[in-house]
Amino acid sequence: MANTTPVAYLPIFIMFTIALGFAVVILFLTHRVGPHRKTKVKLETFECGIETKGNARVPFSIKYFLVAILFVLFDIEVIFMYPWAANFKELKLTGVIEVFSFIALLLVGFYYLIAKKALKWED
Repeated sequence: MANTTPVAYLPIFIMFTIALGFAVVILFLTHRVGPHRKTKVKLETFECGIETKGNARVPFSIKYFLVAILFVLFDIEVIFMYPWAANFKELKLTGVIEVFSFIALLLVGFYYLIAKKALKWED
């Protein structure tokens, strides 16, 4: 029979307390002991050795982010096909029907994107 009293969890509590204490102490020490020389060069933003020009907050087109998100979405959906391919022989006709319905659903979503012109770069 398992020991489920609160005393049984004491080693876990001690471990978490030590880990949290270690993290707090290290953060505190590096902040207090480390050098505090702030110069104009150190406070500048660093862009691969290129001197900064203007404001870094130049607005991007929302289309860029939309295409990136759609790429990730369809890329992840294709990953779901891997287990089907690995178990193709065991799934037989049921597996084939399921994967074709999954692909059909992907194509419906892709057709919707094309119909809404979500992939057009020009405004």
